[in-house]
Order: sequence, then structure tokens, then C-alpha cells
Amino acid sequence: MSKSFFHVTRLTRATRDDQWMASEGAIDGGDDVDAVLQAALQRLALLTEATNALSSTLDGAVALRRLCQVLLPQLADWCAEDLLDEHRLAHRVVVAHWERLPTSYLEGPLPPVLESSPDPLARVLRGAGPLVVEPGVMASMKDGSALHAAQRTLFSELGAHSAVIAPLRARRQTLGALTLARSGDTFPLTENDLALVEDLAHRTALAVDNSRLYASVQSTAELLQRSLLPTLPDVAPLGIAARYVPARAAVGVGGDWYDCFALSDGSTAVIIGDVTGHDLPAAVTMGQLRNMLRALVCDRLEPPGDILRRMDVTSHILYGGHTATWIYALLESGPQDSWQLKIANAGHPPPLLVSHDGDTRYLSSGHSVLLGIEPDTSRPSITYTLAPDSTLLLYTDGLIERSGEDFDRGLARLRQHAAALTREPLAVFCDELLAGLARGGNDDIALLAVRVPPRD
Repeated sequence: MSKSFFHVTRLTRATRDDQWMASEGAIDGGDDVDAVLQAALQRLALLTEATNALSSTLDGAVALRRLCQVLLPQLADWCAEDLLDEHRLAHRVVVAHWERLPTSYLEGPLPPVLESSPDPLARVLRGAGPLVVEPGVMASMKDGSALHAAQRTLFSELGAHSAVIAPLRARRQTLGALTLARSGDTFPLTENDLALVEDLAHRTALAVDNSRLYASVQSTAELLQRSLLPTLPDVAPLGIAARYVPARAAVGVGGDWYDCFALSDGSTAVIIGDVTGHDLPAAVTMGQLRNMLRALVCDRLEPPGDILRRMDVTSHILYGGHTATWIYALLESGPQDSWQLKIANAGHPPPLLVSHDGDTRYLSSGHSVLLGIEPDTSRPSITYTLAPDSTLLLYTDGLIERSGEDFDRGLARLRQHAAALTREPLAVFCDELLAGLARGGNDDIALLAVRVPPRD
């Protein structure tokens, strides 16, 4: 047997039909073992390529489109992929043609699946299949349902002389359907193709199910994360705004957080922190540390450095093994419409101060090591004067860090963006910072912006 039969290449529309016809003849006649083996290898290669496409992303819609790129024209001339949502309503997620014809107008919500409809897609979505479909027979079918009309439109617009509709099943549920069709003067899809299409549909269903499970975990994790973040109080005349963006590469939960509240002496506490880790324990630890800090701050009106030292000692006793970066600051009104900022920084990226005229300055004095390393270390407090109408920005490292990039470059990028936005409303300031800086990173992001009132 020639070794060339084990060299599998991607099929074009013409070679697909030649090979399928040769393999069909070999199967019927039983006299060309090489053709049968070549066809088997080609189908195995197709399954492998499809699996790689489906497993390349956890975005279900993207995975389905990548699958179409593999199947067309190696197996079919066009395909459609329909999914059922949690209410069992069908949605046509993808329609693709091997010639890249415009097909997006055929996508979207589908009519209800009626129990009495004999339409092949309706039967498959109800649990039947896989089914070989002859469009001519389907066109003459007595079915007045809107879903059947939509199917007739699909087959009429794209053309087909044969098709296979296979259910997407996972965990004993039908999640949707995969439709593959051939048109023109090509070799038809037959009963001999059902096993291959069913295998493809099974792999597709697993990918869809995994993407839905991942989305569910992400949603739950993000809900947990946001529930641990506070509702910002009214601390007028100061303006305040905060934003949180979950990590894209993780399951949407992490240790980034912020806080702000007014104290009994009239000052305003401003806090941001990042507990090491991107998982549920990090989020839980973050919530515990935040509550502990609130209690310490409200009970002891001490300089920020002393509070962080107490936090470090207490957290080491209760939650030893966890590390975190932290900024705790107090804002108090000063003379001539100025404001005093007393701040302590435990290993956190430096706050950025932006004047009304766009001058920027990183408040980098008084750094100490992050919490959880040396509980008895000294934590200095530094005092700054904030000019009227200036903006103080506290943020976590996800806003500035990029893989393989120098940290200083991220700081410079933040400085440039913030300077250009300094006269925008505070909400716009935060939103535009995220729009310009949050797209290139994979870490979660928290930011807290405080604007000092203008001069009277």
C-alpha cells in the first residue's frame, strides 16, 4: 500500500466530490481498499480539524463560525447552526456559504417549534435525527408553521439538492441543530454521511455546552465580585466615581476592590486594594479584609500608615499566607479651597494626580512593602496638597500592565490619557480611561477617581 494514502490534505469542492464518489463506489463494490482508507483518513482529519476549531475558544458563537470555516467546502456547500435558549426558543446563530455569500440576513430568532410540525428542523429540535433531507420533498410538505416557511426560505435562498440536519445533544438535552447542505452539480449527502455528521454534531454540542457553562460561571463570579464592592456614598463637595472590570482570562472573579466613606471627624476615607490571586479565595479574602479595614478606620482615627500597620498585623494573625497591595488615604479640606491628602501605600501602583490644566503627577513617596510580608514593618503617612478642581485617580495594576511590556510604559500611557480627560465629567473620565486602556490586558481592573471642588 502506498504511503501517499496517509497524506491528508484539505479538500476543495471538486476533490471532495471525487473522493466521496470513489469511496462510495469502493464501499459498494468492495474492490478499492485504498480509496476507502483514504476517505476514512480524510474524515478523521476533518473531525480533528473541527475539534480544534471548536476548542479554540470559549465563545460559543465564535466557535460555531470557526467550525463552518472547517466544514465548508470540505463537507458541505453551506451550513446553518441553530441553538435553543433557556426558554427553548430557537435562534439561528450562524449561516455560512462556501463562496462567502452574504448570509447574515438569514440569521436571528426563529419562529416557535410546534409539536405538530413535520418539518425536519422542528423534528430534530424536538429530539429526532439526524435526518437526511431532500429539499424538494420538504417544499411539497403540508406544514403551515412559520418555522417551516423560514426553512423553505433558507433552502431557496442558498440552494440545495441534499442536506443533513443533526441534533446538538449534550447531557441528555437537545441544545440545537446543525444543518449541512450541498447544492449545484455536486455529489449528494446520503445516509452514508450520517455517522460523520452525527459525530460532528456531538462535538459541536459539547463545545456549546462548555461555552454556556463557562458563561454561567463567569456571570456568577462577576455577580459575587460586584456584590462585595460598595455603593459609593455622597461625599459632597468632593466628586467621586468608581469602575470595576472583571478579568477576561479568568472566571471573572479576583481580589481587586475599592472603598470610600465619610468619617466622624469630617474627613473622607478613600481606599483601593488588590489581594493576590484571581480566584474565589482571593475574592473572599478581599471581602474579609475590606470589612476589617472599615472597622479599624472607624474605630481609630489614626494616620493612614498606622492603620495599615494594624491591618497587616491583624490579617497576618487571621489570614496568614495572603498578600495584598493597598492604598489608604484621607481627604480633608484645607485653607484657600485646597484639600489635604494623607496617604499610605503598601506596594500598590502610585496614585495619579491630574490638575485642571492637565498637569500630571504620580504620588510615589512613602511606599512600603505589600501587606502579608513583614507584619511589623513601618508604614509611613505622606501628606499632599490638592489644588482646586484637580482629580485624584487610584487604580489597580490591570489598568496599566501588559504582558511583555515595561511597567513604566503603562504608567506613561495612563498619564497621557488622564491628562487629555481632566476636564471631562468624572463619570466620562473613568469610562474613557477604561475604553482607552482596558482592552489590552487580561487582569481585572478597579479604579476610583476623586475630584476636588473648584475654587469658589
